[in-house]
Amino acid sequence: MVDLTAEITIKIPFQDVDVMGIVWHGNYLRYFEEARAELMDKIDFSYFEMKASGYAWPVVEAQVKYVKPLLLQQVVLVRAKLVEYECRLKIAYELFDAESGERTTKGQTTQVAVDMQSNEMCFASPQVLLDKLGVSS
Repeated sequence: MVDLTAEITIKIPFQDVDVMGIVWHGNYLRYFEEARAELMDKIDFSYFEMKASGYAWPVVEAQVKYVKPLLLQQVVLVRAKLVEYECRLKIAYELFDAESGERTTKGQTTQVAVDMQSNEMCFASPQVLLDKLGVSS
């Protein structure tokens, strides 16, 4: 089976913070998404491969636990780990201050497969995903 984790580094830009220099809460989901995209690229199942396979993977649930605020120009390590894939994609996220290693945020997203032809939700992950993960059905 392939490695089910990916990490990216982000330096918090000016446009992501409020007047107090603290990252606006909605931007954390964007950081999750960037790490999720890196993870999916790692298993060769990017947005392009998803679309070509005939399945969409909408997010149906997202959770964020804000432990410590992120600040302007802070360098942050964002880790994404695929923790469930049999019936849905559940990805856990952790954000760490790159200098101290202190965890600042944790969360998760859940995505389900939707057959793009029938627009029906799948109750099991399609074989194409299992193949990319190197697991048998």
